[in-house]
Amino acid sequence: MSGPARLTLASWGATLMAAGALLPLVKPATWIFTAALVLALVSGVGTLARRVPLARPLTLLAQIAVALLSLTVFFAREQAVLWFLPGPRVLDHAAELFRAGAEDVGRYAIPAPDTEGIRLMLIGGVVAIGLLVDALAVTFRKAAPAGLPLLALYSVAAGLSGGGAGWLWFLLAASGYLLLLLAEGRERLSQWGRVFGAAHRSGRPGSGIAEGPALAPARTGRRIGAVAMGIALVVPLALPGLSGGLFGGNGGGGGGLGKGGTISAVNPLVSLQNNLRQPEDREVLRYRTNARDTGNLYLRLVALDQFDGISWKSSVRPIEDLPEQLPWPDGLAQDVQVTEVTSNFVASEAYEQKWLPMPYPAGRVDIDGRWRYEPAGRMLVGDDRQTTKGARYQVTSLDVQPTAEQLAGAGAAPEKLRREYTRVPPSLPSDVKQTALTVTEGARNDYERAVRLQDWFAREGGFRYDVEVVSGTGVQAISRFLKDKEGFCVHFSFSMAAMARSLGIPARVAVGFMPGTTQTDGSVSVGIRDAHAWPELYFEGAGWTRFEPTPSRGSTPTYARENTPSGTATGPAQPQQSASAQPAAAPSASDGCTPQLRRLGDCGPDEAVAEASSDDAGPGLGTVLLSLAVLLLLVLPLLPLLWRTRVRAARLGPGGTRGAGGTAARTLAVWQEVNDTAWDHGIEPDESLTPRKAADRIVRLGELRGEPAEAVHRVARAVEEVLYAPRPQPVAGLAEEAGRVRAGFRAGADRRTRLRARFAPRSAVRVRWAASYRWSAAKTAGTARRAALVARFQRRPRAAG
Repeated sequence: MSGPARLTLASWGATLMAAGALLPLVKPATWIFTAALVLALVSGVGTLARRVPLARPLTLLAQIAVALLSLTVFFAREQAVLWFLPGPRVLDHAAELFRAGAEDVGRYAIPAPDTEGIRLMLIGGVVAIGLLVDALAVTFRKAAPAGLPLLALYSVAAGLSGGGAGWLWFLLAASGYLLLLLAEGRERLSQWGRVFGAAHRSGRPGSGIAEGPALAPARTGRRIGAVAMGIALVVPLALPGLSGGLFGGNGGGGGGLGKGGTISAVNPLVSLQNNLRQPEDREVLRYRTNARDTGNLYLRLVALDQFDGISWKSSVRPIEDLPEQLPWPDGLAQDVQVTEVTSNFVASEAYEQKWLPMPYPAGRVDIDGRWRYEPAGRMLVGDDRQTTKGARYQVTSLDVQPTAEQLAGAGAAPEKLRREYTRVPPSLPSDVKQTALTVTEGARNDYERAVRLQDWFAREGGFRYDVEVVSGTGVQAISRFLKDKEGFCVHFSFSMAAMARSLGIPARVAVGFMPGTTQTDGSVSVGIRDAHAWPELYFEGAGWTRFEPTPSRGSTPTYARENTPSGTATGPAQPQQSASAQPAAAPSASDGCTPQLRRLGDCGPDEAVAEASSDDAGPGLGTVLLSLAVLLLLVLPLLPLLWRTRVRAARLGPGGTRGAGGTAARTLAVWQEVNDTAWDHGIEPDESLTPRKAADRIVRLGELRGEPAEAVHRVARAVEEVLYAPRPQPVAGLAEEAGRVRAGFRAGADRRTRLRARFAPRSAVRVRWAASYRWSAAKTAGTARRAALVARFQRRPRAAG
């Protein structure tokens, strides 16, 4: 392969390796194959244009034209002339796709669905970066500046993922850039002819032709690569944090395509932060129901089931088509009293949310649009661009009313469910579990423990619901909340769920709305001030069961109260088309939130859940990984020092082999240490000299005097004895002699020489020699094995014809 072709291939590979950091942002990541194909076409045209040869600007124009034609075929062939020639309709369609892509970026959480707009943005961006890299590295022969667009590509991916692009993607991007530099270095070196450096490769300095200026480009490339990796580590840390949709780790929304797909989200109400952050309360939906008592009709959006010690998050789960009849709830026995409730909902035009608010557990949902079902959390999520805006739907749900006796006598949860929903991280402070044990002391079963936790938070523990509290961050946030006893509803629900898990009770956190306020016409209005979070605990026989630990908010379930008034449902409700069922622009009549609370944001779902993520948000995993990478980068310059220290300790340490062979090996190791010490201080060893002449040379060039000089000669005489004496005798104190030599060199050297000998020892080049020798030996052995196989095959007698 020619040098330019190799450099073109390296540019293509480096761009795709840097683009790998974008793969976690979109699922499925099949767009990378289209980008690779288009980029290959662009690189191929560049190769042909350079062989013609065309002028450099014309080569670049030809590549741009091929890129535009390729993108037209993939994204706008229906609007193109002859399916590939761009025209005005293609430009209009491309602008529309870019607008749709920008909207999708702001709407979806990571990983976002692979919509056509997002695909165009990703593929177009990667092709543009690849075109620039190819032009700089191949057309203009400047591979080092080509690292800047590669760095920009990686940094954008790191910024979009909150600085958490991951160490694997960073290593992949950095490796691609280094391969590009090595390809350019090899191309430049090929123009100098063959470079002889056999002496260095064999480990014998002083013989042969040393490396000369021809290796300067390679050394420069390696230095640039190291600097670029350092910049790539630091730049994502300096990028401003972005929030909302795809730009934030707490993005909401999810989507799937076709039959499969996944749902992934941290903050399920992030869309309300942009659409419903208003100074006054607004109605998000209105409904009519046949439930006689709406106090238990909580409208659930999503369940947060992953707890990492810092925050609660929603797992990445598979989603499927919405079935006509939802399956029976997990863990719900037939002997538990349930009442079927039918409710008709009308969502406000101002309420856009990817999750559908529903009573739990829903058994049937009648709704138009592209809605998907997540079985584990029994949630509905909009596919593609489907939202709740103006949605009308009917939900048939179960009002589950287990008795205290049934909950107290619940059996053990299934092992798989218990293992997943009782997991607590090692970073959880020990006082959280200790407090849970203290509060539940004397309880006879999990039900009594759950009720005691709920009552302790809601009434007996002295907690106060306060929106003015200044929340802390990190793994100690729960401990501070338990100590200060002030917080939002999310603090109460998050803390109770964590404490329940620490006691071995399966728990998760549900996020949604309280039942709302009944209006004079019989409908129920739900406003943004009704946003709420509550814990759900699992009891075999009753399934996931709601508890209410937040004081002055919500309603305590009947099965968790001493007096459990019963209520029955009326006949099925009928959908209403009257004006009373339409979303109202006026605030609801709920009086649970004052203007002060509303101004501070606790009443709105955006503030409620955003506070949940910010209260306990410590350093993210991506930040920790990048910090470790920066630390590794700082440690890299110390590797020669660490290697030299280890080698010195191995040579001069108290261990060693016994007998004559051990004496000789130990003496020669000390002699090599003396030579390497001199080499580190600027005296390159000459292995053609005898030990005695080498000692004279070291003493003379090193300007050693007194005890250090005599120590060099004593070690040299010991070496002569083990090399030439019939029965060499062990010489005591050789390690101390090497120490005196090292002290003598340090005493006579200036500060710069001492620092160079310590932190950048010249003898560390032996590592490269050893690696080169082993590689050559492995290649030689492989060649010999292949030759033996060929010879054996040729000697094999042929069958008679």
